Amino acid sequence: MGIPVMVLGESGTGKTTSLRNINPEETFLIQAIRKPLPFRSANWKEFDQQTSTGSIINSDDCGFISQVISHAHNYGRNKVVIDDFQYIMANEFMRRSGEVGFTKFTEIAKHVWELVMSATNAAPNLRVYFLSHTETSDLGKTKAKTIGKLLDEKITLEGMFTVVLRSLVDNNQFQFSTQNSGMDTVKSPMGMFESRFIENDLNTVDQTISQYYGV
Repeated sequence: MGIPVMVLGESGTGKTTSLRNINPEETFLIQAIRKPLPFRSANWKEFDQQTSTGSIINSDDCGFISQVISHAHNYGRNKVVIDDFQYIMANEFMRRSGEVGFTKFTEIAKHVWELVMSATNAAPNLRVYFLSHTETSDLGKTKAKTIGKLLDEKITLEGMFTVVLRSLVDNNQFQFSTQNSGMDTVKSPMGMFESRFIENDLNTVDQTISQYYGV
């Protein structure tokens, strides 16, 4: 069974920057939007299937990403990072913006659900990190940004994850919150993290999760 983890946060709060200490040789980074990394990244190169070198794969296709997750261990990868997850939904929506009716919303929701399920059903101990933007309701509750009501009302994406972190900036310090504030969807298992706020270092988070589950 794989270990899916969601990392939520507004743009500029350090979600992608948290990858700075991750070993790219052990990781597939899937970019839904092709963009430079926000840290020195000479060791992060686009993946070459012929030589099995490199780490960055550019795709927003749920089916293809599910295949990457399924075969990650074959390439010696123990982590897959999807950045930014909400653009997988947004890109498909924009490509299909000319379609009338609600069928496209149902199909987008199905594709996203299948992608998250592929992470859950992945090879044992593969960690799959979904980095995603947030949105805040009229009542002030912050959650994962999605497309359409089906993902919110019928599925509730965060309910498919045991670990949901949120990137925050406080006094110019970039942090992850590990526990629910009462107005967001953050959660983590009892005793996994020592404090409510931790450094936004995904490598340290990955080591903590691996130790907790005995990986």
